[in-house]
Amino acid sequence: MRYELFYWPSIPGRGEFVRLALEQAGAEYIDVAREPATAGMGVAALTRWLEDATIVRPPYAPPFLKAGKQVIGQTANILLFLGGRHDLAPADEAGRLWTHQLQLTIADLVTHAHDTHHPIAGSLYYEEQKPAAKRRAAAFRKDRLPKFLGYFERVMRRNPHGSGHMVGNALTYVDLSMFQVMAGLRYAFPRALAQLQPEYPLLDALSRRVAALPRIAAYLASTRRLPFNQHGIFRHYPELDASPARKKRKS
Repeated sequence: MRYELFYWPSIPGRGEFVRLALEQAGAEYIDVAREPATAGMGVAALTRWLEDATIVRPPYAPPFLKAGKQVIGQTANILLFLGGRHDLAPADEAGRLWTHQLQLTIADLVTHAHDTHHPIAGSLYYEEQKPAAKRRAAAFRKDRLPKFLGYFERVMRRNPHGSGHMVGNALTYVDLSMFQVMAGLRYAFPRALAQLQPEYPLLDALSRRVAALPRIAAYLASTRRLPFNQHGIFRHYPELDASPARKKRKS
């Protein structure tokens, strides 16, 4: 089956989590909005799907994936679908639900990261909400980021298989998504992450292993991989990045 991925053409965003799964699966897919409009593709094709009043189960927003007659929306939902079809999730129900739960938690972290630069409204420019962004980013660096990364590090440490994976003893889509999160945080908050990273050696090792997977390495070196930029979820504004204040430990 050839999949059709619908996402904005110029940012990695939430669509990148889906792209990584498709690439690792070796699946044939079209990144619709990045294809020429002359071929009936491009952003116009994406918006047609969003505005088509005849669609009974319309997606709310990109990303969404067309697989035959099925249209699946929401990043975590798409990955749940792909994981079962391409051996990127456990075979048992409990394992599939655990993997999905972790992906939903990653989605929470991604929202927090986005809201550091758009804490008031997505419709406003960053420059229109900079004071609030500085406060939000400081709270993110100090509290939310260590809490999320600490949780994911514990998940890996408590994996009974001791496999170096997030779930079970094999690669899942959550491993791919965690790689993307770490890459995005290195881009957006290089100073903060440089100080925090030694506390999360398992996440760091996982990120490096995913980047070295043959299919992922080939994808990262290709033009299909969109670079992080100032229009996506992970944005680097130097004034929002700083070494997080560490809590004093009791002697």
